Amino acid sequence: MKIWPGSPYPLGASYDGGGTNFALFSEAAERVELCLFDEDGTETRIDLPEREAMVWHGYLPRIVPGQRYGYRVHGPNDPSAGLRCNPSKLLLDPYAKAIDGHYEWNEALFSYRFDDHDAYNDEDSAPYAMKSVVINPYFDWANDRPLRIPFHQTVIYEAHVKGMTERNPHVPEDVRGTYSGLAHPAMIKHFKELGVTAVELMPVHQFVHDSNLVERGQRNYWGYNTIGFFAPHNDYASFGGRGGQVQEFKSMVKALHQAGIEVILDVVYNHTAEGNHLGPTLSFRGIDNPAYYRLVEEDKQYYYDTTGTGNSLNVRHHESLRLIMDSLRYWVTEMHVDGFRFDLAASLARDFHEVNRLAAFFDLVNQDPIVSQVKLIAEPWDVGDGGYQVGGFPPLWTEWNGKYRDSVRDFWRGEPSGLGEFASRFAGSSDLYEIDGRRPIASINFVTAHDGFTLEDLVSYNEKHNDANGEDNRDGESHNRSWNSGVEGPTDDPAVIALRERQKRNFLATLLLSQGVPMIAHGDELGRTQGGNNNVYAQDNEISWIDWADARHHDVLTVFTRRLTRLRADHPIFRRRRFFTGEPAGDTGLPGIAWLRHDGSPMQEQDWAPGAARTLAVFLNGHGIPEADALGERIVDDSFLLLFNAAPEEVEFTLPDPAYGQAWEITVDTADPLLAKATTAKAQEGLRLAPHAMLVLRCAY
Repeated sequence: MKIWPGSPYPLGASYDGGGTNFALFSEAAERVELCLFDEDGTETRIDLPEREAMVWHGYLPRIVPGQRYGYRVHGPNDPSAGLRCNPSKLLLDPYAKAIDGHYEWNEALFSYRFDDHDAYNDEDSAPYAMKSVVINPYFDWANDRPLRIPFHQTVIYEAHVKGMTERNPHVPEDVRGTYSGLAHPAMIKHFKELGVTAVELMPVHQFVHDSNLVERGQRNYWGYNTIGFFAPHNDYASFGGRGGQVQEFKSMVKALHQAGIEVILDVVYNHTAEGNHLGPTLSFRGIDNPAYYRLVEEDKQYYYDTTGTGNSLNVRHHESLRLIMDSLRYWVTEMHVDGFRFDLAASLARDFHEVNRLAAFFDLVNQDPIVSQVKLIAEPWDVGDGGYQVGGFPPLWTEWNGKYRDSVRDFWRGEPSGLGEFASRFAGSSDLYEIDGRRPIASINFVTAHDGFTLEDLVSYNEKHNDANGEDNRDGESHNRSWNSGVEGPTDDPAVIALRERQKRNFLATLLLSQGVPMIAHGDELGRTQGGNNNVYAQDNEISWIDWADARHHDVLTVFTRRLTRLRADHPIFRRRRFFTGEPAGDTGLPGIAWLRHDGSPMQEQDWAPGAARTLAVFLNGHGIPEADALGERIVDDSFLLLFNAAPEEVEFTLPDPAYGQAWEITVDTADPLLAKATTAKAQEGLRLAPHAMLVLRCAY
């Protein structure tokens, strides 16, 4: 087969209508073979003829979308020097836009012998390997444009593509668990009614089902094991794996955009599925190991690991940085996504050992005209020393606020030490973000996420119950800040059930009315349970999938959540763009926020002391909002009073004096979610608040 010189740019396989250009970076390579696979698996090997700026390239006419391919890289194999070329291993293209098949775990995928780790393994891995696929880049986006919903108007819904729809009877069976299923009208209706403005998809980059999980009869459900940073995961495609997954993913984004819903991707650029020095040779390791991975300086056969997965991408090397930035731009420009949540983002900021907020990665993102304009969310920690960096990321970035999660959980389970911390988190965490000029939107507030208990389990279990994972319950976080409400696990006790339902509403009301950007974990509004399993990374089954039939028993919770998101959307006082100052604001002479005791008097310094109280009242001044609207007009809203009672007994709250408001109308009562008893109370009147309950009152006049 005749090959033309082609071009070193762009990297990957690029179809132009007449043929395909192939380009692969490798400084370590001495020779690169492009391997094409027919329908019956017959392999044709072609040497890439050109090498320019460390990029091997060539153009093949009449190679069209759907063609499966891979690479074999010839070069030095000296693990002690960090060089691991092995041409017997078929390698995925790091820039593959689609990937076909699954790995059939076999010793041939490894570059050493299982019985002798120092022995070179020259067995051909192609029969057991996934294959890269040439894609058709053309798609009719019609008039699709970025929605660019401002962060202060955003409500994020963390979702799993498969888990959302695998058991949904309103979604056709042939598309359940797929991109098409997520974009089905039944799902879009749910998202719209719930009031979410963005779905944050758990990993959809092509990932690998780990060999140890496969041996146990399990699968990598969460997907934090990426092997293809440009390819949509093929298991989530109903159109097939020969490039159809790309078209299906784009169709999903287009449908969600038409409904006014943004798409954010949870991305894993901190490591790959190749693991440590005993991992398989699937792609990066065999192409240019030291360019793509951080190696231990003292002995380069080993990998520097701040992710707990065996390796870390080498973000100090230009090629790894280019890969990440090219991938981000591709997902924005070609796949039309609206933002990214970066898994273990602190690892991307490690220059050497310390986390550096001025690292090259952040510089590149900041100056990139495309990536800098989308939503950028950091998981601000990794497992390395000094890796907990909540509040430590630079301007432009928002962060999963783990301190918000912890303080809100502690408050509602009755921990006596966290009242001041709770107040700070509720008000937007200015102590974390204001110092470097960031706004309340820098805080992505959440109470639950994929990692840990669901909301139902948070109020039902004191301990994790991860036996199904097959790790003797050793895996997963042991300190969950949860409270089982008096009984561990399922119960028929009506008092315990009522308390749990009230606690769930407390968490949701706190989350959706706090300053910052709220994130709801998928299924929390439906009462989703994992049976106390707080680490379902390998549970691709009924343990983790949403049970839509059971969700009917939680209709009240769903309706309650909808009312909260509508309240937030209707009232800008709950989504301010600037922090509170405590100074008189507006024309009322009152501060933008006031903290009050349950007797209606202002909180004093001693009231914030640990153990002093489990009750709090918060006044939000609707006439004290310092921002202007899009037309430059002053924003004025109703004022609100929020009453929190985390105590185990009923507490009488006295409404504040008339200066704050003459009369107050109850708009949210977590003890009466459907507001069967609409109540209006006057200034300085008393209101009895149930144990573990919350009231939201709107100033009537």
